[in-house]
Amino acid sequence: MMQDDFVVSGDGHLLEPTDLFRTRLPKHLRERGVWEEDLELDEPWVEDGARVFRRLHTPGFEGWTVSRYRQTSGRTPEGEPDVILEDMDVDGVDVQVMHPNLSLFGLYSDDHELSMAHARVYNDYVAERFSSHFDRICPTAPVPLTDVADAVAEIERVAAAGFRAVLLPATPPRNYYTRDLDPMWDALSATGLQPFFHTQTGGVRLDDPESTTLKVVLENAAQVNQPMTEKAAAKRMVTQAVYSTLAPSQLICQLVGGGVPERHPDLHFSLIEFNAHWLASLVGGMDKCWVTGIGQDADWWLGKWDDSRPPSDQPNMAQLFRLNEKWPYPLMPSEYVQRQFHVQFQDDPVALACRHITGVSTLVWGNDYPHAEGTFRGSRELNAKQFAGVPDDERKAILGGTLGGLLGYDASVAA
Repeated sequence: MMQDDFVVSGDGHLLEPTDLFRTRLPKHLRERGVWEEDLELDEPWVEDGARVFRRLHTPGFEGWTVSRYRQTSGRTPEGEPDVILEDMDVDGVDVQVMHPNLSLFGLYSDDHELSMAHARVYNDYVAERFSSHFDRICPTAPVPLTDVADAVAEIERVAAAGFRAVLLPATPPRNYYTRDLDPMWDALSATGLQPFFHTQTGGVRLDDPESTTLKVVLENAAQVNQPMTEKAAAKRMVTQAVYSTLAPSQLICQLVGGGVPERHPDLHFSLIEFNAHWLASLVGGMDKCWVTGIGQDADWWLGKWDDSRPPSDQPNMAQLFRLNEKWPYPLMPSEYVQRQFHVQFQDDPVALACRHITGVSTLVWGNDYPHAEGTFRGSRELNAKQFAGVPDDERKAILGGTLGGLLGYDASVAA
């Protein structure tokens, strides 16, 4: 990161008040609202270790517990705009896109009334608390998709409140290729809001006490607290390097296959906190689906022969390469990705090395402020290393130019 770079972080989180939903939800929903509690140990478990924890209460993630997000002075941001702006300056960030924090886990359940009520409360709180700072802090407005008409109404409402982006679930209640969602895409186009998708959002069922995400965390905790084995080593890599890429890959395939970017060339789709090392492989595979290579026999038949039918009537046999000729859109999948998709990473030298395969504009950076797994406090040093050798124009695009242009920010907001 050079001193004069305009930096837009695509991944930050607003720490909501612990009782936000218990005090603001409609009264008949408050007992089921997301809430958090602070826990403080008399003594840390390890020398100089964490003493302050926060525990989450919500279906699917009941008991999810994290230690305090400690900043440079030892304080926690706790949703104070002035503190966030100070921390942005410390990390060299001019604009911070910010998503919900622990309420992410309660905003997209299979109970529509409950999810939408949480979203409205959160969006109202953010507008009240942060609208005077929208010139540098860019919050995304969560919008559940369990009812399309209500989603459209919420999109129109948050657009009027000054939001520039919405947050849709990475695991949606209906596939993103379905035309049932067209009114929602139309509303985004009409309002100018851009869709973001954050990792580990959606798919929560109220009758399931543990989400997949929580189960993985529990398994990881068990592995940390036990001796490392060959199985554990293999399992961790499968979870982190294989399973973690499935949700964003499926999301992109559903949107492109559903023709959403073709019908809405003005919409850009930003995938947050997924890293991007997998993206080159994905676009290569997406294009390969629709190409018959040189030397491959287009008259190659494959299937199952049915002896009860005549040779001229074998519906289970087909020239399989003919499927490659049925791509229904004018651009190849990789071209839609290069034109309209942006995948955020933190520390990902492989993604940067593959930027000319995926397209420079597909990569955007973020520090995951203020999370412990983010790069806050070290972003300047990190980016000086991982962008070494990257041409100035490409570095500037990835660090802020692309995302800033998409959201209507430029270097004039730099502190």
